[in-house]
Amino acid sequence: MGVSLTKAALWTSSGKLEFTPMNESLLKEILSFVEQFSSQHPQEAEHVFEEPLQWSTTLVASDFKTDYDISWGDENEGHPLLRLSPPTVYVRSFSQLSKLVHLADDKKLEEVRACLEENRDPVVKILGPCFANVLEREDTDTDVLGLADKDQAKDSEVKVKLFHLLQTTDKLFLSKLLEEISEWVLDPTTVKNDMELLKQLCSGGEKRVLKSVRYTSDYEFSNGCRAPLWRQVHGEICYLVIEPCDTDNLYITCSTAGVFLNGGIKQEGEESGYERTSDMYEDLLTLLKSQSPYFAKNINKQVQWNTGRCNYHQHIKTSFLHRLLSAVKIALLSVLFLFSKTPAGALPVELSSESSSESEEEEEQSERRPESNTDLPSEYWQIQKLVKYLKGGDQTATVLTLCAMMDFNLMQETCQLAIRDVGGLEVLINLLDTDEVKCKIGSLKILRKISHNVQIRRTIVDMGGLQSIVKILDSPVKDLKALAAETIANVARFRRARRTVRQYGGIKKLVKLLDCVPNLVARCGALALWSCSKSTKNKEAIRKAGGIPLLGRLLKSPHENMLIPVVGTLQECASEESYRIAIQTEGMVNDLVKNLSSDNDELQMHCASAIFKCAEDKQTRDLVRKYKGLQPLVSLLAKANNKQLLAAATGAIWKCSISIENVAKFQEHKALETLVGLLTDQPEEVLVNVVGALGEFAQIPDSKATIRKCGGIKPLVNLLTGTNQALLVNVTKAVGACATDKENMAIIDQLDGVRLVWSLLKNPSADVQSSSAWALCPCIENAKDAGEMVRSLVGGLELIVNLLKSTNNEVLASICAAIAKIAKDKENLAVLTDHGVVPLLAKLTNTTDDRLRRHLAEAIGHCCIWGSNRASFGEAGAVAPLVRYLKSKDSTVHQSTAMALYQLSKDPHNCITMHEKGVVKPLIHIMGSNDEILQEAAAGCVRNIRLLALANRKARLFY
Repeated sequence: MGVSLTKAALWTSSGKLEFTPMNESLLKEILSFVEQFSSQHPQEAEHVFEEPLQWSTTLVASDFKTDYDISWGDENEGHPLLRLSPPTVYVRSFSQLSKLVHLADDKKLEEVRACLEENRDPVVKILGPCFANVLEREDTDTDVLGLADKDQAKDSEVKVKLFHLLQTTDKLFLSKLLEEISEWVLDPTTVKNDMELLKQLCSGGEKRVLKSVRYTSDYEFSNGCRAPLWRQVHGEICYLVIEPCDTDNLYITCSTAGVFLNGGIKQEGEESGYERTSDMYEDLLTLLKSQSPYFAKNINKQVQWNTGRCNYHQHIKTSFLHRLLSAVKIALLSVLFLFSKTPAGALPVELSSESSSESEEEEEQSERRPESNTDLPSEYWQIQKLVKYLKGGDQTATVLTLCAMMDFNLMQETCQLAIRDVGGLEVLINLLDTDEVKCKIGSLKILRKISHNVQIRRTIVDMGGLQSIVKILDSPVKDLKALAAETIANVARFRRARRTVRQYGGIKKLVKLLDCVPNLVARCGALALWSCSKSTKNKEAIRKAGGIPLLGRLLKSPHENMLIPVVGTLQECASEESYRIAIQTEGMVNDLVKNLSSDNDELQMHCASAIFKCAEDKQTRDLVRKYKGLQPLVSLLAKANNKQLLAAATGAIWKCSISIENVAKFQEHKALETLVGLLTDQPEEVLVNVVGALGEFAQIPDSKATIRKCGGIKPLVNLLTGTNQALLVNVTKAVGACATDKENMAIIDQLDGVRLVWSLLKNPSADVQSSSAWALCPCIENAKDAGEMVRSLVGGLELIVNLLKSTNNEVLASICAAIAKIAKDKENLAVLTDHGVVPLLAKLTNTTDDRLRRHLAEAIGHCCIWGSNRASFGEAGAVAPLVRYLKSKDSTVHQSTAMALYQLSKDPHNCITMHEKGVVKPLIHIMGSNDEILQEAAAGCVRNIRLLALANRKARLFY
């Protein structure tokens, strides 16, 4: 929020943030940071800013909840942490900032923009000028320690933590902005440069590639745009009319996000036609190629386009990097390293991501080059000589040279780099655009092998080779199609390559190959789709192209080499709900189960992985049982040396065991005993699944005893000391399920398991916090001396109470459930009361979340037992919202609410409030319930209200 705003964000001369893709990306990152701050960093969230952040807000008093005091909020030394004085809002902590952003709903981004525009140096206000100045330096550790020593404030330690947090976050922001460089497709100067190049293509008589190009407006604003101002705020730069040689006129919008066809803007001042009528393209060249076959065919001969455009893109990206030079030098050097490896005339390596959920499979690797040329083997020099022949020979010489090159071991890195270093890749890619089938086949056979190298495949994409390979998928020559698909399978192992395949229509063409004979072509198509399917957008493209039924048909193949890429593609795509439904409805579960019994470990692994993902849905779990797939999954646990297969098998068992019927079947095959044996000496990926399965098995009473008898409690407790959040979520659930058995609980207590679970409440993950709190409930309920056990945990009760400030409903519900158990001990209830549990519980009562309502009402009911807590709940405004809970459709909410109201009704003032809010009628209705506990609680509450009314009547008669 410091350097990223001052040096990377783009500002207008009037001090406003420009409407650019990069700025929008930065705003979204900051919004996400603020939204999650309170839950991830509760201590730092309470730090009071040096000065309040203030801005003109779109929020009004009615936007705040009824329990939110918009005048003062929480106070610190007399200063309000949040104050609304329309239209200005003043905020003095991240906690309040996070709450305000949540309240803003669909205006969140607007609020963040306004806050940053009116607080150009937010870090100065948050930490003070000294810390803000240090944030912009490179070597900050010493300076921060010095400032901490000088800062005598009681919260100086929190201040330093907050400083480091902001510093780390700033670097992340800047790193992501560097990735955004590659997404800058256009700006006004880029468009102007492209237009000059396009005009050159309109000359040359019969050899011209375009007939004409023109702007719709001759007027140019000072920022270089020609679009009206009201359209510029949407990122639009200008509008063009281009007349190709073979199609109708194209009406084009150039925007910062890319170029697209519009509704037909022909001249300045038109009121309509701005709508987008085509896909978004990264530049004019790509759009024209897609719309004009003649242009696409002839543009490759126009070398000046590629050279001029690449040089210009290199210039604008380098200039951006220069602006960031003083901000993040390490990240910058890594980007410059990528740029330095870019061949002449090629676009720089992109850093953009295909989708937020998609991880990068491969990192840029440094080349292992010999120290001197004398260390290079003879093959290196022989291949370089062949490449020279390849450049200058006729068709026959070219074919012979390609054959000679294939005699070398092209899987060897030295041979791969020899081809690249002397310009051989460029020649091989150019051969793909010739009309000679033999040359294309020879080129693809070489590219297919050398593209196993990370640097080679990235260079192929940089040089535009992937587009040519995708084009070959339309060839009538089946060998060519198979080779092209197999090469794509190798190249498309990183995001940018996968995106390129999709943008040039490759997904549809690859799906079409699945319907080809012979099977070799279909198999190569499946291999390519497998690589491409790691992208979320490509999964959707495969589905839209009709890939699911074709994959389902190939899944019935008897050939393992066909099945592996098909199942591999399906298990990648099974992360999407549409695929999981299709796998169920089109009978693929049966085929996946059959192949679990294959002799091929890789095929078994992919089938188990597909079941793992699909078994999130109950119907799939039932089908796996129906087709007798549970026993083969258990059998796979014997292959413990194959960790990938073991992870897939344990994952499938975990998800299938969510259905109780499946647990009974698993038990017939002694699955539980085998799983307990896998609790030690396994990678975390396996442990997450094993523990997840044990947590489901432990829902059955017999399984809890089996886990104990097999010695499973101790390794489970040992796993509580780990750091993997997914594992911690599962292990706390498993420990909690085991703790419902008193013999298990005695062992857990003896191993100090309760303290370990309690300590996980400090974990920054909301999922870990909530799963830990749920686990504590059975631990407290079944401990031999629960009260003393809880009291022995130093600071434990204060930690529990502080988590009632969380913004996560699941955390709040679990903490309320734990408080209800703790409060059964009066001494512990007294401590909870001293820590302020009553006002915090009362503050939550306006929730509409039934799960939270149920446990909140239960906690309030149990907390009423101590001292004047009943009256305090009434004074804190908890009674009226509780009455509304009786309108819930959840019967468990009714039960806990009736019990809470009964306890609260023992205070006369609460009775008056309940009566005024109309509690009697719903309580009388509840008294007719078949639930005796619910009946008694409702009746007791009505009785207390009636007794108070009678007492008042007698008092009036007496006087």
